[in-house]
Amino acid sequence: MANAADIVAFLREIRLFRDIPAPDLTALAANLREHTLRKGQVLFREGDRGDAMYLVRGGTMIVSKAVTGRVDQVLARFGPGEFFGEMSLFDHFPRSATLQADSDVVLLTLDRQHLERLIEVNPRAAAEFFEALVRVFIDRLRATGELVAEVTRWGLEATGLDIEAR
Repeated sequence: MANAADIVAFLREIRLFRDIPAPDLTALAANLREHTLRKGQVLFREGDRGDAMYLVRGGTMIVSKAVTGRVDQVLARFGPGEFFGEMSLFDHFPRSATLQADSDVVLLTLDRQHLERLIEVNPRAAAEFFEALVRVFIDRLRATGELVAEVTRWGLEATGLDIEAR
């Protein structure tokens, strides 16, 4: 189990938390819980209910999505300093992918209950966290838009359709 100072030092290295003032970061860190997984252990499956986000402190997580039957497609790997599951803090939709430990893993967890406590006790720290999260959402949305444009181009090139000829 890490102490609070170690957790704050770790958070300071993560882009999401880098610009949050020290007192607010300390308040946020107090609401995180440590969670460990063994290699191969599933944290949650696509379709499960969720109410927490996770930060990888050590090890690697595999993100996969069911394609058909028993076939899953690996979408990504998350290592130290990366986070996932943040959508479940705000919506009540099922998990959109399965997360499984690729090695022994140490996670820091922020669940909805602790986030609500942070909002009540330290609204400024919560606001700093939300602002940082929105910046990450915007970056991810832009990257998704670029990916959609690229995939569309590939599809048009594969079909031989020339959209500029119209």
